[in-house]
Order: sequence, then structure tokens, then C-alpha cells
Amino acid sequence: MRRSDQTARRTGQEDRGPHSSGRRAAPAPASADASAGGASGDDAQVLSKTRRKSDMHELQTLGETLVRLSAARLSELGLPERLFDAIEQARAITKHEARRRQMQYIGRLMRDVDPDPIRSRLAQWGDAPAAEKARLATVERWRERLLAEPAALDQLCAAVPHADRARLSTLVARVQAERARAAPPHAYRELFRALNTLLSTPRE
Repeated sequence: MRRSDQTARRTGQEDRGPHSSGRRAAPAPASADASAGGASGDDAQVLSKTRRKSDMHELQTLGETLVRLSAARLSELGLPERLFDAIEQARAITKHEARRRQMQYIGRLMRDVDPDPIRSRLAQWGDAPAAEKARLATVERWRERLLAEPAALDQLCAAVPHADRARLSTLVARVQAERARAAPPHAYRELFRALNTLLSTPRE
């Protein structure tokens, strides 16, 4: 009888196996980790897409601000030619849908520029003293006078003796040629910069 009991106990142990403890093994955590990793990746993609959309909206809003600037202000920003020309074109568009598409195009072009210096300059202009605003208005008036009045160049050189008459005359001729060809206003912007420098330089 004693041998039979020992045999039964050994048989029961063999049936359970050497590593059995009578409890069900816990599931491997690998699948849970994989699921968590996948969810984290999806969240990152959503956040990235949301951020890109937000950035694009901000650039388009900045572009709308640039469209509202005066030509004089816009010329001072030193924007890439494609962006400058797109902004100039947007000024002339009156149909809502066409303007919306143009503003989207401007927003895409804004991706290629650093917006921070532009925002900084806009902030400076917002706080600019009255004297600076008046000076810029004077620059703009002289540019328009040089293009519209034959005697304006003589008057400018008389008022500002250190003016480079030959260079200004050449720039005026280039602007008029641009307008005749309906070409982009490169010389028009260059004339503003030349006048801005001239009227900012102290007389000797």
C-alpha cells in the first residue's frame, strides 16, 4: 500500500510537468507594448499634421498682412522676388475665389522665408515714431514725383546736393521701361531703396 501511494504521487507530479505551479501563466506583454507603440506613433502623426496646418495658417495670415502694406514698406523688407511679385498681384485681384487661391500661393511661398525678421520689422513699424513715418512718406512722394514730373530730378538734386544724379536718372529710365513692358517692378523697388538711403544720409 505504501508503494502504491508513492507511485501515485510521482505520477501526478509528472503529469503537471517540472515547471508547473498550478497557476495559469501570465500573457506575454509584447503585444501590449506593440499596441502602445502603434498608438503613440499615430498620436505623433496627428500632432505633426496639426502643427503643419497651424504653421501654414500663420504664414498665410502673415502674407495677408504683407498684402495690406504700402509699396514703400513692402520694398524695405527685401523679400524674394517671387513672393514680392505674388503680393503685388494679390493687390489687384478683386474676385473672392481668385484672391483666396492667390493667398494660398503666397502662404506656400512664405515657407521659404524666415518669418521672424518680417514679424520683427512689422512690430517696429507699429511702434515707429511719427518722424520715421513722415520720412518714409517723403521717400515715397519723391519716387512718384521722379516718375511723373520731368523737373523733379532737378528739384531733388537742388534740395539734396549729395544726390547721385546720374544713378537716379538711370533708375527712373529703368522703371519707365519696366512699366512699358509690364515687367516685374525690380527697378521700382531699387529706386525706393536708393532714395531711402539718400534721404537717410546726413549731408556733408
